Amino acid sequence: MRISLRLDGDCVRAFHVALLERLAALGDVVLSVDIRPAGGGIPRSAAALFQLETAIHGLSHDGLGKRVPLSTLAPYRTQSSASPDLVIDLCGDVMLEGMRVWRVTYDGASGEAALLALILAGRTPLARIEENGIAIAAGRLGTEYGGIALASFQDMLARTASLIIAALSGAAKSVPDLPEPPQAGSPPPMPSAGKLGVRAGKALARRIVQKIYHLCYNAPHWKVGWRQTKGRDLFDLRAHPASGWQELPDDGSRFYADPFPIVRQGQLTLFVEDYIHRLGRAIISAVPFGPAGPLGRPEPVLDLPYHLSYPFVFERDGEVWMVPESCANGTVDLYRATAFPGGWVKEATLLSGIIASDATLVEHGGAWWLFATVRDGGGTIRDGGGAFSDALHLWSAPDFRGPWTPHPNNPVLIDIASARPAGRMVKRGNDLLRPVQDCRRSYGAALGIARISHLDLIGMEQVVETILNPGALWNGRKLHTLNEAGGFEFIDGSAIAPRWKRRVRD
Repeated sequence: MRISLRLDGDCVRAFHVALLERLAALGDVVLSVDIRPAGGGIPRSAAALFQLETAIHGLSHDGLGKRVPLSTLAPYRTQSSASPDLVIDLCGDVMLEGMRVWRVTYDGASGEAALLALILAGRTPLARIEENGIAIAAGRLGTEYGGIALASFQDMLARTASLIIAALSGAAKSVPDLPEPPQAGSPPPMPSAGKLGVRAGKALARRIVQKIYHLCYNAPHWKVGWRQTKGRDLFDLRAHPASGWQELPDDGSRFYADPFPIVRQGQLTLFVEDYIHRLGRAIISAVPFGPAGPLGRPEPVLDLPYHLSYPFVFERDGEVWMVPESCANGTVDLYRATAFPGGWVKEATLLSGIIASDATLVEHGGAWWLFATVRDGGGTIRDGGGAFSDALHLWSAPDFRGPWTPHPNNPVLIDIASARPAGRMVKRGNDLLRPVQDCRRSYGAALGIARISHLDLIGMEQVVETILNPGALWNGRKLHTLNEAGGFEFIDGSAIAPRWKRRVRD
């Protein structure tokens, strides 16, 4: 297949090189590049903002947003002897009769200036790959670093590359509608140089305030909420219960998050991410529950040299198993309890060489399925490798132990509002309901409930039916996990934890 990539030769970025490398890796592809100047790029004042953010946030100088010399494209600049079979238009100015052209748009507009303007306006860009005005693939782009323009820009450039590759493979065809009004209006204009200068000043001031805040408070700091369902849970209510939530107390030196309950031999036990502030990483801890609530405090049950979270626990074949998130190790591992709730031994590595968040298993349609969001660009905020929360990948297996086979249409969904798992899936009648994270405002900002309408080797489709936000009945600033067992239901969200009130645990 002969593919021509149309880009602005006056503004070549590392993103373009990375995209060309990914296209070349597909095999049976002959690449050429159309590098005519396009005009309308981002202004120099935006570049100055990027430089300031690089300095104050410690971002990499070699991220995807970096300008690179035109000569970097030399391996791809030779035009093929025949017309291309497909033109991928990043500028929005290709008008060729009788030729396939895929136009990349952000809320209907083309070019990196349009993407950056949406980021600066605080919008969640809807990216589309369009052919003759019809979407071939679409995704809501996201970032975990809202408020940092360069980090957001690089994350969304990385996911744009993912979306283009997905379009070539038939993946990520659409995004679900959301149960709230869509973003109104046309794409915003690029702010003036003066406004960008003001934004740069605010970015510096905000960074100073953040540093002061971190001196006074432990941040982030999450908390777990619990309640007795009395026969009606959030999947039924689709709203916070009138009774509100009780909190699982912590001592201020650590926080608890990602609550996963399980009933074993009549005893309800809650597993949590146990984040220790002084270590800067988390372990997995557990606490038993009685009829009136927790019996004591969470105690460590799994401690490894790297960060652990999202302790997905389940019972099968008379044993209790756990798949904790271990993306810091680049693996998805399966553990078995030999002395429940502790004694965890690793039974298998289900996936390796992958940054996969919140792996969630479900048995459906005669097979096991593993859901997780994947940061296929790798890396950290410093190198702009793409968001952790907006690209959903699936794997299937005949048994939860594996072997796991990636879905042929990965990523099956690119959507910062509904891709990332937020707890166990539950079956209600013929419906398979899936808690999802809505990270449009920020990571873990809200909780969605989606109904899976289709799941097989052809693809996955879901309908987001409810979005729950923090409020008077759950006053944490965020809400991002939902699980239940044994007549109890658990959520989590953020909290304020002053350092001066910290009580070190015995």
